[in-house]
Amino acid sequence: MLKKTPLNAVHKQAGARMVDFGGWEMPVQYKGVIDEHLAVRNAAGLFDVSHMGEIVVKGAGALDFIQELTLNDASKLENGQVQYSAMCYSHGGVVDDVTLYRFGAEHYLFCVNASNIDKDFTWMEEVLEEGGFSDVTLHNASPEFAQLALQGPGAQTILSRLTDADLGQIKYYRFYEGLVADVPTIISRTGYTGEDGFELYFPEESAEKVWNGLMEVGAEDGLVPVGLGARDTLRLEMAYALYGHELSPEITPLEGRLGWITKFDKPSFIGREPLVRMKEAGVPRKLVGFVMTEAGIPRADYPVFCGDKEVGVVTSGTMSPSLRVGIGLALVEAACGAIDSELQIGIRKRRVGAKVARTPFVKK
Repeated sequence: MLKKTPLNAVHKQAGARMVDFGGWEMPVQYKGVIDEHLAVRNAAGLFDVSHMGEIVVKGAGALDFIQELTLNDASKLENGQVQYSAMCYSHGGVVDDVTLYRFGAEHYLFCVNASNIDKDFTWMEEVLEEGGFSDVTLHNASPEFAQLALQGPGAQTILSRLTDADLGQIKYYRFYEGLVADVPTIISRTGYTGEDGFELYFPEESAEKVWNGLMEVGAEDGLVPVGLGARDTLRLEMAYALYGHELSPEITPLEGRLGWITKFDKPSFIGREPLVRMKEAGVPRKLVGFVMTEAGIPRADYPVFCGDKEVGVVTSGTMSPSLRVGIGLALVEAACGAIDSELQIGIRKRRVGAKVARTPFVKK
């Protein structure tokens, strides 16, 4: 049986088309992907992301544990700051990409991908036990939270009508604990769209109250509910990774363009040694953005050719609603990844022209 967020009935009442997404029944669209996408770029959109997971780490050894567990340097975090990071297996493949919230020296929260909640928590428990971090506790708090993402140029104006928090003081990748619609909420200036906006964490029993409150006060600014379809096209225009596509146990962070969060100056983290060897030898594959130069819509798993040679695979692709051209990300042999390199995408037994492009595809 599919899992449901606290807003499942609200989505159905709004006419959403529901789909199975990683074991969750989720809205893929309401009025249409293109309309919802452009609403986020030009006004504001509200996403139910309550399927995402929340894992709490507490204790005197919390930072040491997180430093061993993740690629990025969590020692740089201040209270009220968020960090994008990832966890690797010992061979260097990616367990998951995550966001990490620091509440205090002994209190952190991970937001993890919905389909990976159980796997991530089990992995964390294994690292905790094998590393001897006896002064650390883990808690899978996912069932306790609802999460909404309010995204778009109108997001701050809309949210300000439901909170006394000084939203202008919450900088990018910072968060504040306050009230939204009189509900205790973690207000995080983060998102997955490339637009300004907030991700809101609050008790799951308050989901309908916060959702309905935001939709009501945002109506005059063009706020619309947005499904997974537009969430994917929005993130792809920004070339943001999606786990299971651009990142996986078979794709290292160096191949998946996460070298910028892979901090080799840390003394230790799981997967460090094979990643050092890969960096020294030269990363064999690279994730690149590409734009179609001929008519065609690229999709995940389509083959990629350079000249007469098959050199990789499309990891994600779509027709960009903003640019009205096919765009995608592909994992290809490093020698074929230079900007403006000519590629061909295998679409229905045809090879269709494309070229490696700079990302993000849409500049924000």
